[in-house]
Amino acid sequence: MDVGCGMAHLLYELTQVVPGMIVNGIDISQYALEHAKEEIRDRLQYGQAQNIPFDDDEFDLVISLATLHNLKIYDLKKAVQEIERVSKGKSYIMVESFRNDREEVNMLYWQLTCASYYAVDEWEWLYKEWGYTGDYSFIFFEDGK
Repeated sequence: MDVGCGMAHLLYELTQVVPGMIVNGIDISQYALEHAKEEIRDRLQYGQAQNIPFDDDEFDLVISLATLHNLKIYDLKKAVQEIERVSKGKSYIMVESFRNDREEVNMLYWQLTCASYYAVDEWEWLYKEWGYTGDYSFIFFEDGK
């Protein structure tokens, strides 16, 4: 399950690498869902990260890549808990973050839709506070020097 799958390029590639793999994806962009690869379009649906329309423990793996930063803190909490809920124990979240003042400034220049951005220790605290047990990583906007 990909939460915030967009046009589902990753899900399509996974089905090519692992024939027979069953994938699902949700996104809030009707445009993205309508323009996803035809081969997997029937496995995609409209849905919000903070209200994933699937049962508890339904998926072997739930991922969300560079999506959750679009949510305000109250929806972010619900989304993280929803990812935990629909996963059978394996999940992975990747968000943008910063480790120093310069990376924070770089991120502020980049973040066009970012409603939630935190330092690494803050993200880790939130995950623990909200009961998230999956894996996670971060994207940093370094100087490039």
